[in-house]
Amino acid sequence: MSALVWSVLLSLVSAVAYAAGAIVQERVATTAPGRPFAPLRHGGWWVAMTLNGFGAALHVVALAYGPLSLVQPLGALTIVFALPMAAAFVRRRAGATAWRGAVMATVGLAGLLSLTGSADTSSLPGGERVVLALATFGGLAVLFLAARRMRKPVVRSVILAAAAGMAFGAASVFTKTVAVDWTSEVPAAEWASLLAIAGLATTGMLLSQASYRGAGLAAPLATVTVVNPVLAAAIGVTLFGENFRYGALGTSLALGCGVLAAGGLVLLTTERLTAARTPRSRADRTAQPEPLPRVTAQYGIPQRERLSGGTADRGSDQAVTPPALR
Repeated sequence: MSALVWSVLLSLVSAVAYAAGAIVQERVATTAPGRPFAPLRHGGWWVAMTLNGFGAALHVVALAYGPLSLVQPLGALTIVFALPMAAAFVRRRAGATAWRGAVMATVGLAGLLSLTGSADTSSLPGGERVVLALATFGGLAVLFLAARRMRKPVVRSVILAAAAGMAFGAASVFTKTVAVDWTSEVPAAEWASLLAIAGLATTGMLLSQASYRGAGLAAPLATVTVVNPVLAAAIGVTLFGENFRYGALGTSLALGCGVLAAGGLVLLTTERLTAARTPRSRADRTAQPEPLPRVTAQYGIPQRERLSGGTADRGSDQAVTPPALR
């Protein structure tokens, strides 16, 4: 097989591995609600981390065989693979709205990545790396605090997923920088970048795990899948001199693809909000009103008996006379 075919196959298997890892992460989030970030004692969590690591390794190998413009859009198929896999293996079926949102997000992301061109191989100087790291961790802190203030679990999960995508996207930028500047001697500046990569990857992993609490699978996974490469592409355009293909037309098409992907995320979020409200509304319609407490007069004499002056129905409502009046 040719190198291009190998690149496509590895990219598809990588997307399947990412999808399987996300499904396991969502299951861990539902079975270990008291540990939202890192349930280290849960075996499924380690399985999810292994699947994600396997998918990342295949993605890197696919980049070695094929062009970035092909491999990156194929990675957007993760959300498309995740929905049928969840329905087949964990009986978690997605509705028509979730499918429309997932397809919109995937098509928009694939179009955006395919329109992103590449510039000459370059790196970031030390000052820009520091600014990028500070800006990323500051943005993560803001999103984390905003998520904690949200009362709706779905909105909180989507914000956490966006923070996870930001962390992963910035980690990809630092990875590219290290790959360009890597030498056998590994200067001290690269060690700082390696520490930034480790910190961002760990933060993104913990945030993505927490994002699956109370939001299902599709909305958090689609958010991470879209935000990660979009942020990396935006940094590439602003800092690495990358641009969009076909000039002004390509830029307009890229903006349209971004709007399409964002619309898919909004559709997935609203679908989860509607699904979260439906059980409560049904319960409200089927709930029976509780009987009102019997009004009792002073000294324990039933109100209706005191008003009538008789002793009707005293078999069930026998009054208790205080000792002082006996």
